[in-house]
Amino acid sequence: MPIFMNPFQKHQVSDFPDVFVPLAYATRNASVVADHNEKLGISPNAPGNDKDGEANVGGGYSANTVEGLRAEIDLDIAASGHDTAYDRKSKVINKAIMDIGMGSYQWQLFVLCGFGWLADNLVLQVVALTLPSLTSEFGVSSNNVRYTTCATFVGLCLGASFWGIGADLVGRRLAFNTTLFLAGVFGLAVGGGPSWVGTCGLYAALGFGVGGNLPVDGALFLEFLPSASQSLLTLLSVWWPLGQLLGSVIAWGFLTNYACSPDLKSCDVSAAPCCSKADNWGWRYLNITVGAIIFSMFMARFFFFHLFESPKYLLSQGRQAEAVATVHGIAYKNKRKTWLSEEVLNAIGGDPAVVDHTKLSHVEIVKRTLGKFSKDRIAPLFATRRLGVMTCLVWFCWATIGMGYPLFNAFLPQYFQNVGKANTAPTPNSIVYRNYCITSIVGVPGSFIAAYTVDVKYIGRKYTIAIATLITGILLFCFTISSDSNYQLVFSSLEAFFQNIMYGVLYAYTPEVFPAPNRGTGTGIASFFNRITGLCAPIVAVHAGGVNPNAPIYASGSLIIAAFLAMCCFPIETRGKQSL
Repeated sequence: MPIFMNPFQKHQVSDFPDVFVPLAYATRNASVVADHNEKLGISPNAPGNDKDGEANVGGGYSANTVEGLRAEIDLDIAASGHDTAYDRKSKVINKAIMDIGMGSYQWQLFVLCGFGWLADNLVLQVVALTLPSLTSEFGVSSNNVRYTTCATFVGLCLGASFWGIGADLVGRRLAFNTTLFLAGVFGLAVGGGPSWVGTCGLYAALGFGVGGNLPVDGALFLEFLPSASQSLLTLLSVWWPLGQLLGSVIAWGFLTNYACSPDLKSCDVSAAPCCSKADNWGWRYLNITVGAIIFSMFMARFFFFHLFESPKYLLSQGRQAEAVATVHGIAYKNKRKTWLSEEVLNAIGGDPAVVDHTKLSHVEIVKRTLGKFSKDRIAPLFATRRLGVMTCLVWFCWATIGMGYPLFNAFLPQYFQNVGKANTAPTPNSIVYRNYCITSIVGVPGSFIAAYTVDVKYIGRKYTIAIATLITGILLFCFTISSDSNYQLVFSSLEAFFQNIMYGVLYAYTPEVFPAPNRGTGTGIASFFNRITGLCAPIVAVHAGGVNPNAPIYASGSLIIAAFLAMCCFPIETRGKQSL
């Protein structure tokens, strides 16, 4: 593998020899041909000429002709509601990528996009793990220190919005690399936080960088995936619990050995013996290590893997030749052939020299991005009573879980330490971070169990997610019964296991229940509700925790149970069925 590739290299078709084959002689994907024949009413056994655009028996055209390809695109355009030269050519590129199929390029990209998902949860875990140390060193109350999480969520929300739109303006490749670069730089910088307020500001900047990972990485990965393999987008969620596991293992090593005892107060507010910066370097070591890991992920993306710019972005910028070269590059990496050429694109979408709207302005790009959430895009999600009920229930679940999840998980180290509980001695750091690590390990298999049970007969998506959510809610209430560390470990571990089942199914189930033309709108709004309620969770924890240390956990359990009740009313089961 070449080292230190030029990450901004532009390509020409001539850079990838021996990959082009004329459409008439190309081997098209069997599912594409079957879909073509079904849509155009062509019998699979009907004789026909695959060359020169001659009509097949019954008046349809073969999938290996430009006329047949144009007929496919016409049907897709009618379903999408957008009919410009850009839309037609982007759908031709989709067909070309489908015919190339999955290969080494997409699998390498799967790993690199997985880094983004891992980093997102890794940062959230690190913030949760450092809260007790921030209280000890800076003298902030154990309740008010939770605003650190709020600052991080502000950065996450801003980052998700900014980079989601920015990737459409400056390109997927630049956004893909910049998000991890910023996360790595500010992750390292947090280790030098001069004060609590300064540390909160650095965490907000870190959140701004890492917040763009999920929308940018997901969109980029999807645009390089053949449509038959788009279920792999769901599989990216497997990297999520790995982020929690990695953070907990690193924290166990540093915060056990290089942190102040939880019964010591800050030297800023107390005389010796007290907690000083010199005695409390564990949280700084943790953040520096995590920052270095994220920066190394950026290095792997930027220098050791050559990412092609998204062909759809190139098309939107009027760089058609580069878009074709990119598809040739994918075929070359995968050791396959492709029939895509500028001549085919021009035959379907028109020649750029004489056709308008082959390039989208920045204003048009932003309008298209925001247009996903327009009334015209949202209305089809309520086209029938059944679909409307399903849409409302799914959004409700994302909102309640979005607040319920961080109310418990974002402050779990504090709960382990029995913060705020009268007549209860703080749990030693060695036990707190050992238990957190064990909880993370036990939770990992949940994602894989979810992937299996969703396809089991008589269980499916609905019963898997409902049962896992109910058990999660019950376990949260059980966690509050005793302050014994071993008791808490048992219930936090079980909660993590069933929680990962719940989230794993929710990620897979949500896009399946929405109609394909409006799937991005439905899932985008669900994600928006999830982030907004997550932003409110630390505020709820601060005020509720001031009244009763267990109140945030009660609220978390109640919200999860509310989600379970909504799931019991889901009218759609997608197991064994094609997406709408």
